[in-house]
Formats: sequence, C-alpha cells, structure tokens
Amino acid sequence: MDVPKTEGIKYAGSKLKILPFICRMIKDLEDVRTVLDGFSGSTRVSQAFAQLGFSTTANDISVWSEVFATCYLISNKPDKFYSEIIDHLNSLEGTDGWYSEYYGGTIKDTKKPFQLKNTRKLDAIRQEIENLNLCWEDKCVLLTSLIYALDKVDNTLGHYVAYLSKWSPRSHKDIQLQLPNRFSLESKNAVIRDDIFNTIEKNTYDLVYFDPPYGSNNDKMPPSRVRYNSYYHLWTTIIKNDQPELFGKANRRIDSKDDISGSIFEEFRKSSTGDFIAMEALRKLLKETNSRYLMLSYSSGGRATKEQLMEIISEAGKLLEIKSIDFKKNVMSNMRSTSEWINSDGEHNEYLFLMEK
Repeated sequence: MDVPKTEGIKYAGSKLKILPFICRMIKDLEDVRTVLDGFSGSTRVSQAFAQLGFSTTANDISVWSEVFATCYLISNKPDKFYSEIIDHLNSLEGTDGWYSEYYGGTIKDTKKPFQLKNTRKLDAIRQEIENLNLCWEDKCVLLTSLIYALDKVDNTLGHYVAYLSKWSPRSHKDIQLQLPNRFSLESKNAVIRDDIFNTIEKNTYDLVYFDPPYGSNNDKMPPSRVRYNSYYHLWTTIIKNDQPELFGKANRRIDSKDDISGSIFEEFRKSSTGDFIAMEALRKLLKETNSRYLMLSYSSGGRATKEQLMEIISEAGKLLEIKSIDFKKNVMSNMRSTSEWINSDGEHNEYLFLMEK
C-alpha cells in the first residue's frame, strides 16, 4: 500500500514518520470501509485514510484541527476558485492591528513569535477573510493556507508557549499564502469537533485509530506545558478571531491557563484509587469503542508503563499485532514481550497496537 502525500504544521504529535507503518499494518484488514481518526490533530492520518479511499471521519476537540480536516475532507470547489482568492490576499498591504500589537516584533525586539512585517500582513489578511463572507468550507481552506504560511515564518520551536530569544532564520522571510495540497474526494467524509467519548457513543466504524495526547511523565512539568490548547493557542485565536484576554509573557489565551482543564488524556494527576486519571480514561475509551478493528498509537514517554498498557489492551479485544518504531533508526521491528517500555539508552519509541474487538 503506497503512503499518500500529506501536509501539516510543525506539530508535537505529528504522525508523519509513522504513516508508512500505519498503512502497512491496515492494508490486509478485511471489509474496512469506514474509519475514524479519533484524535485527528494536524490531520495527517485523516488525509492519508481519505486518499486511500476510506470513508473517513476526523474528530478532535480543537477548532484548528476541525479547520484543517474541513479543508481536506470536505471542501470541494476547484483549486482555481481558492487560488484566485489567495492571490488577492497575498496582494494586500499590511495594516497595524490586534495581532501586530501582541505578537509582532521589530528586529530589536526579543521573544516574539513573528516579525512585525508579517503580523501586519496577518492583520490585513485575517480581516479580509471575514469581509469575503465565504461559506465555512471555503473559509477553512483559506484559514489553513494562512496558518501554514505563518508556520513557515515563525520564531518558535514549533509551539507557542515560549518564543526564541533570537530571531530564527525563517522569521525574516515574508509571509506568502499557498493553496493547500487538497486531493480529489472519492468517498464520503465527515468532520466532528467533540469529546471523543461522545463521538464513539453516537457512531460505529469498521476501523478506529486512536492517538491520544500523552501529556508527560515528568511530574515537575507544569500541565500547561504539555497541553495542546496551550501549545497552539495562537492558531485557536486566528481561527476564532475573537481577540481574547491574554496573560503571561507568551500572550496566551486566558482559556489556556494551568487551572483550566484540557483533555482528560493529558491529565497528569492520579485518582483516589492511585491510578493515573489519563490511564483510566484510556481503558474506558478502548472498552466503549464500537468497531471491528482498533489501532492505538502510544509513545514510550507517556504515562502508561508497558504492563499497564498491555493490560488495558487485553481487556478491550484480541491483540493482532504490535509494532515498535525507533525514530532514530526510522525502522520498524516487532516488539518482543520482554522488551523494556523505555529503552535503556533513552531512545524515544512509538508503539502501534492493532486489535480486533
């Protein structure tokens, strides 16, 4: 099975490197027509599933994931329609506005996500997208283009919790919107922005792929530092265009503060029983999912030990295959039952579990 071409932002949870392995593991499954990407994030897996001909549903709680998924899985106007609008947006003169005030910096400034010349263009382009009064699907294509363009000129390490003290080489470039690499839609797809438990309660799929956020196994790390709504608060603001109340040196949205709950799968605390709340949520998720096949991605840096995860999976269904991906070597190997969950040399591995319910 060939691996379809996908695209996305710099993303902490990107599955770009493991897409070949996901495609390889599902290629021989029988009677799979409908699939769910339960935590779609930057939507690379959803993009691949749709291009392989599956009726694909992308689900996530974030508005930026919904926008990306709508761009690729739903929008259906010809490229020429969007290209003409993108050319128009690129031709706009920059203006001083809200984004420039809080996120733009001059060459002498430090720790800003963008240079002022690019936030001025952002101010002009974002307002013009509103002025065009487009339908939601078309607006999603333009917002995806805008976010991708900003991602190529930012002054970050890939998230927006903190900014680099010296301007990155790419931040000196001029922002330029490009048409996203959309593809012909051969199947009926859907996009859902909802809690995953609501989605699996209402729907049934032949194959479900879960890549829940892992949080961190570092107890000393503030929870806000590992929550996606904190990492990508700026994308949320650009899409909503709501000029929210901000706080902190990074000018984060107030709704991304440490004391505001994110995904339960990012929860770092333990329950009254002494188990990690995130692991209890994962057990519930696998048990309640109604599908024939279920694939789970999990990182060796997540909360679960190997023994905990194997126990949870064995309760959910019949384990068909386990694969371990060594990112340093970029190879896939069978994970032996005696393998340590976190390698003794500290390498980061990603594990894929395929089961039948």
